[in-house]
Amino acid sequence: MSERDDLLASVADTIKTYRTDELAQPTPAHVERWLSQFTPANQLAFLKEFDHVFKQTFFTKNKVEEFLQHLVTSKKIAGDTPAAYWQSAHFLKIQQNGQSQKEMLKLFAKCLYDKYGLEIDNCGKPDGDYIYLDDVIFSGNRVGNDLKQWIAEDAPQAAKVHVIVVAIHTLGHYLTERKLKEVIKKSGKKIKVIYWRALSVENRKKQRNSSGVLWPTAIPDVAEVQAYMDRPSKFPFEPRQAGSAVVAPFSSEQGRQVLEQEFLIAGVKIRSRTQNLDDVWRPLGYSSFGVGFGSMIATYRNCPNNCPLALWWGKPEDTSGALHWYPLLPRKTYADIENVFNGFDDDFDDLTT
Repeated sequence: MSERDDLLASVADTIKTYRTDELAQPTPAHVERWLSQFTPANQLAFLKEFDHVFKQTFFTKNKVEEFLQHLVTSKKIAGDTPAAYWQSAHFLKIQQNGQSQKEMLKLFAKCLYDKYGLEIDNCGKPDGDYIYLDDVIFSGNRVGNDLKQWIAEDAPQAAKVHVIVVAIHTLGHYLTERKLKEVIKKSGKKIKVIYWRALSVENRKKQRNSSGVLWPTAIPDVAEVQAYMDRPSKFPFEPRQAGSAVVAPFSSEQGRQVLEQEFLIAGVKIRSRTQNLDDVWRPLGYSSFGVGFGSMIATYRNCPNNCPLALWWGKPEDTSGALHWYPLLPRKTYADIENVFNGFDDDFDDLTT
C-alpha cells in the first residue's frame, strides 16, 4: 500500500465509531472522497497532519468512560471516602439545549453503579455538593446559561457546584467564570463553582501564538479567501505568529499551517455557495471572532460546529447548492442548524481544577 492508502485507512479507523448505528462505518473510500475536495498538491501533507491530530482529538465512548471511571475514584474531588461523597451529591439535570448532559449523566451513572453500587437517582443529601456534567466547554454559553438560571431560581442559599467536563477551551472558561460570578453576586447567595477537566485547550487571543486550535499565521493568496477577508468585521482576524515550539495536538509548525490553510480555503468555498449564511458561520467554525473557532475536538456522538466547516458541513447526497460539500463527519441534524454540539485528553492523571 502507498503512504496515502495507509493514511486513509488510519483516519477511517480513528473515526470508525462515529455515530454508530446511525451512519455506515467510515471506510478509506469515504475519507478519500472527503480529501479529494482539498487542494490536490497539498492533499498528502494535509492528510498526514490530520491523521496525527485526530488520533488525539477524536474521542470514542470508551475514552469518555475511561475518564469518568478515573473521576469517580479521584480523591481530588471525592476525598478519602468517594462512595459516601457521591451518595451525598446532587446531580443537576438542567441543560436547556442539546443532549450531551443526558449522555454524560448516563455514562457517569454506570460508572457509579459499577464501582460503588450507587443509583444516581437515589443520590443527594442536604449537605451534598452539586454536580453539573457536560462533555466540553467551547464558548461557555451552554454551561453559563444553564447555571445562571439555576443559581437565580433553584439553588440553595449556599452551595458548592462542580462543573465536570472532559475538556475546556480557555476563553470559554474565562467567559463562563465571569458571567457566573456576576450572577452569584446579584443573587446574594454563597455559591462556589469549581471546574474539573482532563484537558485545557488554549484559545485566548492574547495567547494565540501558543494556542491549541487552528489559528492561521497568514491569509492564503487565494482570490475567494482575500475577498472574504475584505468584508467588514467587528472582531477582525489577528494572525498567529509562527514559533519554534510545537504545540499539541500538532506534529509540527509546517504540518499545522497546512491544516490551517486548507481548512480556511475550503471553508470560504463552502460559504460562497450561499448568500444567506449568517456571519457567525465562519470558515474555521461557529464563532464571532476572526476566521472561526478552529477547534479540532470531535466525539463519537457528533461533530461540534466549532470545528472547521469543511469537517462537518454538507449532505453526502447533494450534488449542488449550499450543502454540496462531502463531509467527513456529518452532523446529526441540519434541521436545527443553530444547535451547537459540544464535545477530551488521555492524560487523566492530570485531572485539575
